Amino acid sequence: MQDSNRRPASAGTNYNTNSGSTSRPYNQARPQASRYGSSKSRSGSFGGGSRFGGSRGGFGGRGGFGGGRRPARNVRGAEYIDESKFVKKAIEVKLQEAYKHTFIYPELKVNSALKGNILKKGYNIPTPIQDQTIPLIMEGRDVVGVANTGTGKTAAFLIPLIEKINNDRRQKVLIIVPTRELAEQINDELYLLTKNMRIFSVRCIGGNGISGQIRNIRVGFNFIIGTPGRLKDLMDRRILNMAVFQNIVLDEVDRMLDMGFVDEIRNIISLLPKEKQSLFFSATVDNKIDALIRTILKPDYKKVSVVQGSTSQNVNQDVVYFKDYEEKQTKLKDLVQTKINQKVLVFVNTKREVDRLDKMLYESKFSVDSIHGDKRQTMRKRAIDNFKAGQTDILIATDVAARGLDIPKVALVINYDVPNNYQDYIHRIGRTGRANEIGDALTFVRKSI
Repeated sequence: MQDSNRRPASAGTNYNTNSGSTSRPYNQARPQASRYGSSKSRSGSFGGGSRFGGSRGGFGGRGGFGGGRRPARNVRGAEYIDESKFVKKAIEVKLQEAYKHTFIYPELKVNSALKGNILKKGYNIPTPIQDQTIPLIMEGRDVVGVANTGTGKTAAFLIPLIEKINNDRRQKVLIIVPTRELAEQINDELYLLTKNMRIFSVRCIGGNGISGQIRNIRVGFNFIIGTPGRLKDLMDRRILNMAVFQNIVLDEVDRMLDMGFVDEIRNIISLLPKEKQSLFFSATVDNKIDALIRTILKPDYKKVSVVQGSTSQNVNQDVVYFKDYEEKQTKLKDLVQTKINQKVLVFVNTKREVDRLDKMLYESKFSVDSIHGDKRQTMRKRAIDNFKAGQTDILIATDVAARGLDIPKVALVINYDVPNNYQDYIHRIGRTGRANEIGDALTFVRKSI
């Protein structure tokens, strides 16, 4: 059975103070619902590992916690970011000029089943990126879509491609993404948009058993959604034949190039048919992406850009100063205490620090979970699903979660460690202030001595 044929698992505060918190004690926070069948113990196991045993190195020592004015010393190639870039007031949503859309979803000329699924999701008026790209994709044009995070890029390419497959069942789509989490998210969206349409997908990602993916591919599919590494593995095993795909989508292209996947992407695309429809979606476009675009897309491709500034205009940004590691931990607990029963996303630079903070907050009775690259995919998916559903208040993550994830109503993003570059900062804070809501982002900065 293919993935899309079944239901996926399920401003005003001054932060630059040195005083202690006057909020209620930590042990009055909502207790965490255990992932392991009991909320009374943290020592239960999942798949043979302890709750905090997901990464190498354990909890020994405090080295590499970072968070100062300069990036953590163990991160090679990290750039210095002036702290003034972390301070900015949100622009009131009501002052932003309303976008004038060219169509509404109830009038979109697509299959009735697809239209019904679109409306069930609550879509009525398209976002700017959807409004400008869906008609072009439905015309068969190659498209480069550039838009801020959280603006609906996924639906912008899925809706016209689903309609294309519905009209011609021979069509197959390859969607390449940088992370497993983004693949899961796209697959979940695809499931909801293709209910009762007998359109099937296979997720091809690391962290999940490859044998099941191979079986699903052999049964048949309309969409393949995968990460470059797993796609290469399936190609090397002669399971995936690139010649069968008439459509390709590269989502979060800038992230894939940052992660060093350019050679894998070029190799995959070189094996695709000459006649195909190619779609690129990204939050930014630089010279490297332009070079890739020129070699892959048709000369008459259309570029649609609806970027509204270098960072989200809906996010209040500020810094939190600390003098040492103990004060840094205390201030983190103070901050998340003020957001009890709201979603708080905490970013750090290392897997070890993710586990350390997860353990510290869990033992302080906060509702917390965490994800990073060494955790099993089942644990990462469960953590994200629980956070999305509001079953967990705090999610601690490395930058594996910084791009592409659509997590609704994140009230606060905390950069517990200064990100390695400004582009990562932009994508981290893009997890809040979505869907025309105001969000907050705070960055921990070590005091100068």
